Amino acid sequence: MDWFARVFIQASLVWLALGVTVGAAMAAYPPWTIYRPIHMHMTLLGFVTMMIFGVAYHVIPRFAGRPLWSKRLAGVHVWVSNAGLAVMCVGFALRVSSKMDMTVATSILASGGVLSAVGAYLFAFNLLRSIGTRAEREARVIAIAERSAKLQAVRGS
Repeated sequence: MDWFARVFIQASLVWLALGVTVGAAMAAYPPWTIYRPIHMHMTLLGFVTMMIFGVAYHVIPRFAGRPLWSKRLAGVHVWVSNAGLAVMCVGFALRVSSKMDMTVATSILASGGVLSAVGAYLFAFNLLRSIGTRAEREARVIAIAERSAKLQAVRGS
C-alpha cells in the first residue's frame, strides 16, 4: 500500500476518535452542542471522506488497470486535506468563542474550508487522470489485442 493511502486511513481513524469524543462530550454536557459543526466535520469530512480517499487511492488504480497519475499530488492531498480540516475545526471553535472577533474566526474557518476544497479537487483531478478517457482505454485494449495477436503468430510459426 502506498504511504499516502495508509496515512489517509490512519488519519481517518484519528478523526473518528476525535469526532466521537466531541460527540460524547456534547451528550454528557448539552451546552457543548454549540460544537456540533466540529463534531460533524470531524466524523464526516475527517473519518468518512479520508477513509474514502485512502481506500480509493489503493483500489481505483487497480480497477482501472493503470498506475495512479501522480503519487506526488496524492502526497500533497494528504497534507492539504488534513490541515484544512484542522483549521476548519479551529475556526468553528473560535466562532462560538465570545472573546474572538467574528471576522477573524470566520476568516480562519473559510481558510480551512478552502484548503479542504482544494484537497477534494486534487483527489478528483488525480483519479480522473488515473482512470483516463474512453479513447485512452480503448487504445489500451487495442494495443493489448495487437500484442496478443503478435504473440499468437510467433507461437504458431
